[in-house]
Amino acid sequence: MRRRNMEKEDIVKKEEKKRKKRNKGAFSTALGMELREHKSSFFVYFILRLFVIATMVLQLFRGNYENVFLCILTLVLLVVPSLIQVKIKIELPTALEIIMLLFIFSAEILGEINAFYIRIPAWDTVLHTLNGFLMAAIGFSLVDILNRHERFSFELSPVFMAIVAFCFSMTIGVLWEFFECGMDTFFHLDMQKDTILHSITSVMLDPNGGNVPITIKGIQDVSVNGQSLGLGGYLDIGLYDTMKDLFVNFIGAVVFSVVGFFYVKSRGKGRFAKRFIPRLKNKDKDFLSIAAENRDDAEHEGASEEKETESGE
Repeated sequence: MRRRNMEKEDIVKKEEKKRKKRNKGAFSTALGMELREHKSSFFVYFILRLFVIATMVLQLFRGNYENVFLCILTLVLLVVPSLIQVKIKIELPTALEIIMLLFIFSAEILGEINAFYIRIPAWDTVLHTLNGFLMAAIGFSLVDILNRHERFSFELSPVFMAIVAFCFSMTIGVLWEFFECGMDTFFHLDMQKDTILHSITSVMLDPNGGNVPITIKGIQDVSVNGQSLGLGGYLDIGLYDTMKDLFVNFIGAVVFSVVGFFYVKSRGKGRFAKRFIPRLKNKDKDFLSIAAENRDDAEHEGASEEKETESGE
């Protein structure tokens, strides 16, 4: 009896291993199908991937292993939009997918490795504005998908959907600033870029120790431990950069929330908003299910052929 139970457990384990292997193969196939679904987004993905690999090889030869890690991270992030579509069964519009790919490349490869954040002062501002716009689109789509889902009997008003999209975008923006602050604090990076100021105001400068703000104007230089920094002003540690990032994120979130409001108001007739709002996949675009069915059919055909061969012998 015990031996039979052990044999059954072995059979169950083998079947489980086969199922996991089959699911893994189906997922890889589905991911490949997803990447190639839209020619334009696949072309952008392919070109950016080549650039990232070339940059990684170059940084490896230069011994910049931190940048090599950033390249590997970028390669992973470039696949994320397709992973989301396969795993969660959500269809990303081609325009949104291309912008996401370009955003990842611009932030990591151009911004960090090629120092565009330093070379082009507006680079960080543009990316944070775009981030606010994209996150509002994603937040809007989450509510829109729930709104259209058959299991939910309630309908949310366009105003409420726009508010949720705005709040979602701002929350992501705040969490990102938390991340930058954490990286600067614990790993001594400078993700929260500093600003040179020529005047400061602080209650800590009050000689009486009170709560009176004292202003120092015309600051031309600052010395630390008796040594001049030579920056031509006071060095602000990330405060202005953080507030600027949140402000432009706010602008991007407001813009798309307004666009999304009129999109829902017109019952999905807006062409512009439709290019940026993800939606649930149709059954004919559910590549994971299609790949799994194809593999099951192939296995059944193989099993049938084996049985025919055995019966013929």
